[in-house]
Amino acid sequence: MNRIAPRTVVVTGAGTGIGRATARAFAAEGADVLAVGRRAAPLAETAAGSGSGSGSGSGSGDRITPLAVDITAPEGPETVVRTALDRYGRIDVLVNNAGVVDAGSLRTYSRTSVEPQLATNLLAPVLLTQAALPALEDSRGVIVNVTTSVAQRGWPGNSLYAAGKAALEVLTRSWAVELAPHGIRVVAVAPGAIETPIGDHAGYSPEQLAVIREWQLAHTPLGRVGRPEEVAWAITQLASGQAAFITGVILPVDGGAVVA
Repeated sequence: MNRIAPRTVVVTGAGTGIGRATARAFAAEGADVLAVGRRAAPLAETAAGSGSGSGSGSGSGDRITPLAVDITAPEGPETVVRTALDRYGRIDVLVNNAGVVDAGSLRTYSRTSVEPQLATNLLAPVLLTQAALPALEDSRGVIVNVTTSVAQRGWPGNSLYAAGKAALEVLTRSWAVELAPHGIRVVAVAPGAIETPIGDHAGYSPEQLAVIREWQLAHTPLGRVGRPEEVAWAITQLASGQAAFITGVILPVDGGAVVA
């Protein structure tokens, strides 16, 4: 009997946080996952820490292929797409999750601090999506952009991060219309305060992180920090076949922060 091939999912920023949880969630559903990030060791942990998901008794880690590559490098997007196609022969879902924050503000931004943020948070998703388009057209696939609920409000002292994610939301809506005739859906999730190491990677001091967390909790009606797995659930649901009539939507996963 012919067997339906599992979906192939590409997740960027898959070494930690939301990206790691998303890669594992898709693998647990039986998808083949290309986990993309800059550092090999965290990606290996993403794969090794997966639970059972194929239904055959094997760990779903064998469904996750780590790929250490800088998606902001000129050859990065092509490397990601070529690797996915060489290994799996298709791309069904592209999750543009990778993001960086710089511990700076309008008064302290410099070209050397601004450019890496925009390269990762905005330019890389554009160029990676462009490179993956032929494969996504073949599969009538789904693009999921990970933004931030703060992009719909404002983030004093971190305006560049919010601005880049807001631009990605505009692209989500625009691509949804542009790519609909090709059978491609484009959606986004907008996380709020989530327990991830992005602030640590940004170079914030413990005191700065405490202030940021206090501000986030004060603006989160549910009064707690979210978990990466809660965002991953939203991503997998929007990418599922049951969501086939949903495109152009930006779903806040933020404990009510965007409406408070």
